[in-house]
Amino acid sequence: MSVLWVVAGVVLIVMGLDEVFHTVLHPTGRGRLSHLAASSTWGLTSRFGRRGRTIAGPVAAVAVVTVWAVLQIAGWALVYFPFVPDGFAYNEGIDPESYPLIVEALYFSVVNMSTVGLGDVYPTDPWLRVFAPLQGLIGFALLTAAVAWFLQLYPDLGRRRTLALRIALIQRADTAGHLLNMESATSSGLLDSLTADLAQCRVDVWQNSESYYFTEAEPTASLAAQLPSALHLARLARRSSDRTVRNSGQMLEEAIDDFASVLRERFMRSADDTVAVLREYARQHRQQPTVDDALTR
Repeated sequence: MSVLWVVAGVVLIVMGLDEVFHTVLHPTGRGRLSHLAASSTWGLTSRFGRRGRTIAGPVAAVAVVTVWAVLQIAGWALVYFPFVPDGFAYNEGIDPESYPLIVEALYFSVVNMSTVGLGDVYPTDPWLRVFAPLQGLIGFALLTAAVAWFLQLYPDLGRRRTLALRIALIQRADTAGHLLNMESATSSGLLDSLTADLAQCRVDVWQNSESYYFTEAEPTASLAAQLPSALHLARLARRSSDRTVRNSGQMLEEAIDDFASVLRERFMRSADDTVAVLREYARQHRQQPTVDDALTR
């Protein structure tokens, strides 16, 4: 029976490490339980309207890191459980018989995981003395992974918001309305820069799926609100008499289609085409598309 507790604990430990690996290090950037925690948080916060969606991203990030920590703490507690209390030594004045054995195992797991090292209880069993320090190393690695993940996440959001602001400024300046009258080099350069920025955002949301759950209160900083304007710009460019502008417009529209396909695959499988994805993207982020004409079928 003791072996079963240990095996169950090791399974949870490996699952937790696998979550961290797939979320932080793997190119797809998507651990299954981590994504489930983030999407569940997204669903719960939707009940609180726009205000709930504004805090959905940060809360989802906390939920993901909590899943990592809980898997490690619970897994190591199951490993320790068969050895409590005989495999541990306690400071004078502490009676382990006064506490439930599972509580003692959880207590040591939390203290060891946090690398606090209170010293009131320590392992005496030879095997525990060998493996217990490994949990402290994992705890330190987990903290490092969480910080590294946050450092990856927020630059992604900055690039997405910057692109949205650029599209909003173009729309505000009515550049789209005069695109066909612009010189081809100027028009093509503008379109190509938007294409490159959108391609980067596509990579960001692919590698960091949880970034999708961060929303913006201001429409001008929301890609969900501004992307229809970019689609309108691309379609307008494709009607240009200049071949270079037409090619750049087609590239931008292809980039929007590609971005929409990632969203459809990961977050909204019910949407069947780019227009439906953009509408659902705006709806989920509590935004109104800036150019409704671009979303007509």
